[in-house]
Amino acid sequence: MTSRVEILNDGGYRSDGRRQHELRDFNIDLSVRGQADGCAMVSHGLTQVLVSVLGPREAKNRSQTIHNRAIINVELSIAPFSSSERRKRSRNDRRILEFAAAVKSTFEPVIQVHLYPRSHIDIFIQVLQQDGGLLSASINATTLALITAGISLFDYVSAVSAGVHSTHPLLDLTALEENDVPYLTTAVMPRTGKVTLVTLETRLHADRFEEIFRLACDAGKVIHKEMRQAVMARTGQLVRALDIGLHDQGALQRDTEDDQEMRID
Repeated sequence: MTSRVEILNDGGYRSDGRRQHELRDFNIDLSVRGQADGCAMVSHGLTQVLVSVLGPREAKNRSQTIHNRAIINVELSIAPFSSSERRKRSRNDRRILEFAAAVKSTFEPVIQVHLYPRSHIDIFIQVLQQDGGLLSASINATTLALITAGISLFDYVSAVSAGVHSTHPLLDLTALEENDVPYLTTAVMPRTGKVTLVTLETRLHADRFEEIFRLACDAGKVIHKEMRQAVMARTGQLVRALDIGLHDQGALQRDTEDDQEMRID
């Protein structure tokens, strides 16, 4: 069976100009402001996701709490303009519920829920643009949003998709590629090497699975480095802003004391 589109040309280039093992541009914005405790905007190529985290906070209904751990809640919304498909999906759409459940199961073993008894941690995922790799982008953005919210994690979680065209492995698939080749999405914890999620959207031959899986895990480590650098850069900005604020406060206090001394004299 031949491909409906040219996934890989004779020169070894994909439709967007990348080689087989190349990742798309990965952009992170941790300066997003809002009412949430933590926010992160992540772009994998043309796919863009905004994640907001609220909590840990006390639940309104005590019957919805667990006495020795936090409850994680994940909600997903997809902007109607995020893709060429104009179908409006409700929160009860089966696909959206499955997606939210996948994100929740990814982070339940990663968030140190025992530190937040009788509380809720709410994760809100907003899909702004779609061009493949939506689950991996959402997982990476959720990791960063949880970190900016100050929620304790056992490790980062970094995710990426990988597939195979004929005998050629591909990394970080676009929507065009996802529609035409078998692929999986893998989420790894880089420090421990543990895998917290593997999803297969289509059938993948058993002989190809190990190669694609290992490729995705290695790419996850590359994504992790980018995420860690972004967190360190954002932390540095906040520390510098705090130092400037303390310096200005100290200068104001000294000016006030000088004025008081002058009035006393």
